[in-house]
Amino acid sequence: MPRVLAISGGVGGAKLALGLSRLLAPEELTVAVNTGDDETFHGLHVSPDVDTVVYALAGLTNPETGWGVAGDSFRALDALGRLGGETWFKLGDLDLAMHLRRTELLADGCTLTEATRAICEALGVRHPVVPMSDAPVRTIALTEHGEMAFQEYFVRHACEPPITGVRFAGADDAPGSPALSVALTNADAIVFCPSNPLVSIGPVLAVPGIRDAIERFAGPRIAVSPIVGGRALKGPAAKMMAELGEEVSNVGVARRYAGLVDTLVIDEGDAPEASAVEALGIAAHVTPTVMTTDADKTALAREVLALVSGHNSQG
Repeated sequence: MPRVLAISGGVGGAKLALGLSRLLAPEELTVAVNTGDDETFHGLHVSPDVDTVVYALAGLTNPETGWGVAGDSFRALDALGRLGGETWFKLGDLDLAMHLRRTELLADGCTLTEATRAICEALGVRHPVVPMSDAPVRTIALTEHGEMAFQEYFVRHACEPPITGVRFAGADDAPGSPALSVALTNADAIVFCPSNPLVSIGPVLAVPGIRDAIERFAGPRIAVSPIVGGRALKGPAAKMMAELGEEVSNVGVARRYAGLVDTLVIDEGDAPEASAVEALGIAAHVTPTVMTTDADKTALAREVLALVSGHNSQG
């Protein structure tokens, strides 16, 4: 099987990462994850996108939300609220253990990559999950009400303030993590998971050298669109694209990925958009992309890997 570098962020990205992990051996898959969403809450380093992928691969995800830990409770947060603490960012009792351990490891001198590896080993996650950078990068939403850290925009304000742009503070000085650099060098294929192209994939591409390396990459580069039927199944991608004046469709996604992907996978319901995607110089592959069940995740992963194999056989 080919060695695949999957680039992920958010719930949709974690779903495809799980599907790929069921078809590829640990040495055949590396999942590089956005850390622009990272934030410090109550003195703890929280990595929402990393945790979403790790929980998915560990079989711990809350099936109702797609993030967090199944069966979690919020008694500690409730107690914090009674003491006058901020509680708008929902950290569950079981989820707290992740952030406590990560913060402890970082305080002991581990890099974020090393801390993530240690957590994965403890949870039995064998496929490498690597942060895009060990240096801090923070996604900032530029809104009509001023600049907001992404979690403040996304969670506290439920994505309500209209945006005028996003920026990635610290990205210019944040080298790609060593594990991501190795994966880029060794990969036979790159897969962009169905993640928000602005704030899940965008921060990864903002890390110096990553976009250039992907543009030069000789193997197949495949993206799964997060837009289905003119909307995002999860998260604010459609709203953000519309507010930035971009077309909320697979064509809009294809424009975002111009020069970075060879094939865009779109849902069967969006088949009429395939010709417009291909007019941009990107092949369109039509297949069911909505991942409701575990079987759906594996089926979409199998379809993506078939595209990889087909590209390699043609090459």
